[in-house]
Amino acid sequence: MNTTLVRSVMALSALLVAHAPVAAQAGAPTRLEARPAQIEIRVGESTPLEVVAFDAAGQPVALDFRFAAPRSALRVRDGQLSALNAGDYTVVATAVRPPGSAPLAVQIPVRVTWPALAAIRVTAAPGRLHVGTVLEHGARAFHADGSERPEPEVRWTSSDERVASVDRFGTVLGVGAGTVQIVAESEGQRAEIEHEVTAFGAAELRLSEAPSRVRTGDVVNVVATLVGTAGRTVQDVPVEWSLSYAPATGVIAPSAPGQLKGGRFVADVPGVYTIIASAGPLRQRVSIEVEPREVVQKLNVVGSGSTSRFRTTDFWVFEGVNGRDYAITGSKQADGHAFMWDVTDPGNIVKTDSIQVDARSVNDVKVSPDGRYATVTREGASNRRNGVVFLDLADPAHPVIASEVTDRLTGGVHNAYPTNDYAYALSNGDKYVILDVRDIYDPVIVGEYDHPDSRVHDVWVHDGIAYSAEWATGVVAVDVGNGRWGGTPENPVYISNLPVPSGGTHAVFPYVSESADKFYVFIGDEIMSREGLAWEGPGRDRGTYQLPYDPATGMNGIPLATQGYIQVVDFTDPENPEMVARYEVTEFGTHNIWVENDVLYQAYYEGGLRVVDVSGELMGNLYTQGREIAVFKPSDP
Repeated sequence: MNTTLVRSVMALSALLVAHAPVAAQAGAPTRLEARPAQIEIRVGESTPLEVVAFDAAGQPVALDFRFAAPRSALRVRDGQLSALNAGDYTVVATAVRPPGSAPLAVQIPVRVTWPALAAIRVTAAPGRLHVGTVLEHGARAFHADGSERPEPEVRWTSSDERVASVDRFGTVLGVGAGTVQIVAESEGQRAEIEHEVTAFGAAELRLSEAPSRVRTGDVVNVVATLVGTAGRTVQDVPVEWSLSYAPATGVIAPSAPGQLKGGRFVADVPGVYTIIASAGPLRQRVSIEVEPREVVQKLNVVGSGSTSRFRTTDFWVFEGVNGRDYAITGSKQADGHAFMWDVTDPGNIVKTDSIQVDARSVNDVKVSPDGRYATVTREGASNRRNGVVFLDLADPAHPVIASEVTDRLTGGVHNAYPTNDYAYALSNGDKYVILDVRDIYDPVIVGEYDHPDSRVHDVWVHDGIAYSAEWATGVVAVDVGNGRWGGTPENPVYISNLPVPSGGTHAVFPYVSESADKFYVFIGDEIMSREGLAWEGPGRDRGTYQLPYDPATGMNGIPLATQGYIQVVDFTDPENPEMVARYEVTEFGTHNIWVENDVLYQAYYEGGLRVVDVSGELMGNLYTQGREIAVFKPSDP
């Protein structure tokens, strides 16, 4: 089982309260018992889970419990434990007790295995096999319910080694003319692909012109063309690509100074790079000089707005219907307060009003594109009926509550996304509910989307497509009005999804890049742990990620320690998304994202605000390419 990945994303899920049986005249609880004490389950299955408290005499005690589990792997709800990802985990059940009472908890080991494979599909890179050429192959494995097995262990074989050989990675080499079957096998399932290997018929390999000088981070696309003896282009001949590097003066080169994929090249550090193309006995090369990107700028703070009593959770800056600029901010553990600010003059930010809703925390605040209304999401309502609150921004400096919706949203709304006519509100981290808000005083639920066996944290809508961040599932694209796939807000239609390596997909931001002529979705991790790394930080053994300093013991007070990064996905074709780049600052973890005018503004937790050049086509690690414009680590004066 792949436990390394899921351990790295063991951020706790939302707490769920369950109730124990009632016992007459029971004493103080002294122990908890889980039934069963340990669980073995397969991905996609659910099983009952019960916790009972007992007093010293062995009598059951009526208590409420909170369950914490890795949200990318397990879900506990209504007495059922559901498995989402394979690995070894621990569910922690904690008794809800009065302040000052001794803590009472029980740990339930859970082993999650994959269901049996039902089918394998073999894919091959574009091109035809010729003698002396290679062709990459891949295999995708599926369970009976259609879900895909990540990283299946595959055994590759060739039906005739005299025609073609294959290594354990699925790379096939044409050896002699003839017909051959390349076979992939895994867990009793088998699939094959047939190739007709022909003689190598090209006489010349030509490379397209490449710029002689570029900057780090600039993507260069080199095209290879095979020509036959009669001067005609030979189609479908696979080409191998490789790269050599000579460092610039004073540069100690990293082990991988640049990246090369199918003729597309990007450099991380300055120097002279040589791109080499090979096909059968033919070889050709082109050299490129790479200079530093040099985009660093000075960042100046021109103003600030402070809430002296509360921690700010989120903010949104917008142009009001009166033409002035405003910001709305949320707050944490602040009795449900949100604040309005006039930011027309950034050097003189003025708090204009506050507004209070029934909640412990206002998590997320956003404003519709037309500035007509705001969505305020909340958790911890006194009646446990959380939901989304709509603010009327007819007077942006002094908003009023227009309505609230709790139906199908009682479990808590952590994020919402407003468009002019519809609002998308997350329901208990499980799905998003779609509301018609053309009348914000009477919003109506018209649809919802719940991706199977998945948890959701964020959703953004662009051009009628909803892009949602779904933790281990990655990013999910759904037609909610684009129409190309037949979707509407009332009838959302699934398009595609792309899992990402970290398994901690927390935030998404769609962006049209005019300089690259591409449509990107920036995907952000949130991994509230550095377990297993040299710098782990406070860890989870104390029950929280960041405890205040205790002067009596000298313990705690350790800064938050996170990990994770931004993944850039090319969504120009929504049916075939491709991860093309990343922005990774290895010491810190990411939070929320904004991209505008080819600049990425990235909240990086204890790493501060990072301002990054994302102009042009993106490939490789933007951090190592010198694309950082500025870094700002704010503090409250």
